[in-house]
Amino acid sequence: MPARLLVLRSNVWDVTLIEIQTPDGPAEAYLTGSGPGVLMFMDVHGIRPQISEMADRVAAWGYTVLAPNVFHRDGTIAETSPSPSVDLTEPGEAASFFARARSRIDHLTPERARRDIPAYLAALREHADGAEVGTLGYCMGARLAVRAAGVDDDVVAVAGFHGAALAVEDDPDSPHLLVSGTHAEYVFGHADGDRSMDEAAVARLGAALDAAGVTATNEIYAGASHGYSMKDTPAYQEAGAERSFVELEGLLARTLRG
Repeated sequence: MPARLLVLRSNVWDVTLIEIQTPDGPAEAYLTGSGPGVLMFMDVHGIRPQISEMADRVAAWGYTVLAPNVFHRDGTIAETSPSPSVDLTEPGEAASFFARARSRIDHLTPERARRDIPAYLAALREHADGAEVGTLGYCMGARLAVRAAGVDDDVVAVAGFHGAALAVEDDPDSPHLLVSGTHAEYVFGHADGDRSMDEAAVARLGAALDAAGVTATNEIYAGASHGYSMKDTPAYQEAGAERSFVELEGLLARTLRG
């Protein structure tokens, strides 16, 4: 169904949000830029200044970027993101926040994601140029980026960085099973030694991409730990983060501007 949009003011930081009407209620989202559309899925730490800064960086390349609060069933952005007084780089803060937020990941089932994604894409397309879009996800957001390609044929690019549980053995809802039949080009940059996406899972994902016959990059970034792209967490690694932006910029240029 068409998304209803409403301009809001966030009380988390000085930023203007929109409100998207999903089948299960309203979801706030950060919207920035102009040009072809990119749907950006956050990590477990939610929509916060780090996410808006990353979205702005992608938008500066000439894209419209939408980053929705995928935890909208559990609360608003103010309720599901770190308090402005919390510094995730301080010892123990990121782990403490994750422990509190872990249940939100469990609440976002594959079926709920499938209900939300069309509403996010409709909202993005109201502001973007053209129907073809790219998707981008971090951590658990990488799963959502893949799921979007599985439900919408006009998703032509998918990028996932330090993605978690992308290729789970014996799971009928594992994202890697959705790759077959999609029309996107894929870029994955995996964390090194990631327990949520170990070498066997990376190989399993690679086999699925090969079997689907899609163009794909599926690499482990040496020395980059899970969460390497997030400057506001202790996991940040500049080399991995910058490499992810280089790979992403190339992917979007090939697919949305090629």
